Amino acid sequence: MFLIGEALIGEEPELAHVDIIIGDKNGPVGQAFATGFTQLSAGHTPLLSVIRPNLLTKPATLIVPKVTVQNMDGAARIFGPAQSAVARAVADAMDEGIIPKEQAEDLVIVASVFIHPQAEDYSKIYRYNYGATKLAVQRAMEGFPDVDTVMEEKDRTMHPIMGFNVTRLWDPPYLQVAIDIPDMDFVKNVLKQLPQSDHLIIEAGTPLIKRYGLDVVSKIREARPNAFIVADLKTLDTGNLEARMVADATADAIVISGLA
Repeated sequence: MFLIGEALIGEEPELAHVDIIIGDKNGPVGQAFATGFTQLSAGHTPLLSVIRPNLLTKPATLIVPKVTVQNMDGAARIFGPAQSAVARAVADAMDEGIIPKEQAEDLVIVASVFIHPQAEDYSKIYRYNYGATKLAVQRAMEGFPDVDTVMEEKDRTMHPIMGFNVTRLWDPPYLQVAIDIPDMDFVKNVLKQLPQSDHLIIEAGTPLIKRYGLDVVSKIREARPNAFIVADLKTLDTGNLEARMVADATADAIVISGLA
């Protein structure tokens, strides 16, 4: 058995993000468990997950801190509310049948746990990490997400920490607005008037790029970070080079010219 799960719950700075692997003691997860337990690194010391001192959770769970623990305050957060939260979530998952009780001694879990250095509220640290761990375990045991879910959702949402969306053309029709007039004041005025929509394509026209270069694409991106932007270069040769230049400028697509 080699199962993988993850979950993110809560709000900063107490936000919890837990990644887990579940597997047999005699398999690769068991090997990872033993290796992590014996090969320590500064600031990322793994620890056994206990519900309280002298009460190890089952299946045995090794916590690996994602963020470097730099002082005793950080150590208290991971060894206190986070450790207890992970332990109780695993035990409750077994109590509720998510993990079969008969496999309690055959399985081990490795949990990679994120604790923000500025987290202060122990109650939130505990509750968020409890919820994230339990959800990660459930997802691992159920095989969530399946491939169909990934294919359906991959272009619909983005990671919240990114702060912007990457628009994909998966649901036509779209309105494409070509900005050809080579005047930056005009460009800014057009961008202000365009609606925020994932069915809108903004084209940096050829005259605009000829005057300002591909930097104009970056300026459009600054103004509309979520937009799908096309650079109309009308490329005839050196396609690979110009496509990479366009990508470096943060455009999503390039217009090429084909000769019959």
